[in-house]
Amino acid sequence: MINLSFFPSRRLAFYMVRLFLTRSLAVLLALLLILMTLDLLGESGKILAVPGNGDADLWRYVSLRIPMLVSRFLPFSVLLGTLIAFVGLNQNSEVVAMKAAGLSAHQILAPLVVASIGIAAALFAFNEAVVVNSTRVVTAWGDNDYKPIPPSSGIQGNVWVLNGEDLIRAGIVGRGGTSAQRITIYDRGGGVLQREIDAAHAVSRPGSGDWLLQDVRIYDANMNVIRRVPSMVGMQGVTPNQLTLANVDPTELDYWTLKKRIAELEAAGRPVDEARAGLAHKIAGPLSTLLMPLLAAVAAFGLARSGQVLLRAVIGMALGFAYFVVDNFSLAMGNAGTYPPLVAAWAPFLLFLLIGETVLIRTEE
Repeated sequence: MINLSFFPSRRLAFYMVRLFLTRSLAVLLALLLILMTLDLLGESGKILAVPGNGDADLWRYVSLRIPMLVSRFLPFSVLLGTLIAFVGLNQNSEVVAMKAAGLSAHQILAPLVVASIGIAAALFAFNEAVVVNSTRVVTAWGDNDYKPIPPSSGIQGNVWVLNGEDLIRAGIVGRGGTSAQRITIYDRGGGVLQREIDAAHAVSRPGSGDWLLQDVRIYDANMNVIRRVPSMVGMQGVTPNQLTLANVDPTELDYWTLKKRIAELEAAGRPVDEARAGLAHKIAGPLSTLLMPLLAAVAAFGLARSGQVLLRAVIGMALGFAYFVVDNFSLAMGNAGTYPPLVAAWAPFLLFLLIGETVLIRTEE
């Protein structure tokens, strides 16, 4: 007799969830221990090479890196934990007993799917509250060669702006964006470089919509000549806000801050494909834990005495690995503007959801 209840047995559901969570947590702890040790071996020399750094700085690095490792490898830990739980259930014929009691494959997986939704929600909250801050600090610390991070001065460097066909680079942008130094303007027409204008200083002229360039060097690509002028007007239509908007790294901003920055970038005429893909992936990434029980379920079904339990576990692991590879590739394509942001973030999830369902249905018996 087939039991049509979503959770046919509360006791069985708790038993499955307990196996699922304990195995996944054990795998996560083991991965953290190994990966953090390897990471620390690679970075400890750089950290201790800075005068004044000591053991406290090593522990600080560990405290900053562990949240990032948890965020990255939790879905993979869920995959391995589910595989370990399912192999044990299969070898002990517990899956056979469940199916003999009238449970379908989806009913057996239902408690794990619900638990995975809870893990995904917890991972999203953890990313928003902890991981973005750790990523921002450890990136700035590493970029400064593990020296003490100076307080923010409001000055930005190496800012690029696309203004129509013209490409503008500012070496240094002052606070507020009303002044800049080491300006290079690539004046293009029809996709061809017409002039290259270098200016030592640039000051915004309020109300006029342009900038006063000082100590200017102009290279005319058509006539192949160089001339210098003390000052000239240029950068028409470029606002100070365009120069103060630094490149946005989705991994260093929480969801709502990133959404606000995307709106600012769009208003300033800056490219936003990478930021939009990162915004969508902030939800799609944690939800990947929902796929892991489905992809690992191939190890649960099929008779243990057939001698194919190990093969099924390898297939489940291969499906999980394939998902992470495709997800990273798709996100890279989205960052490059090749894929639309929503497709880059959600296509791997939907693709492997269909693959997991197909494999589950075909291998259940």
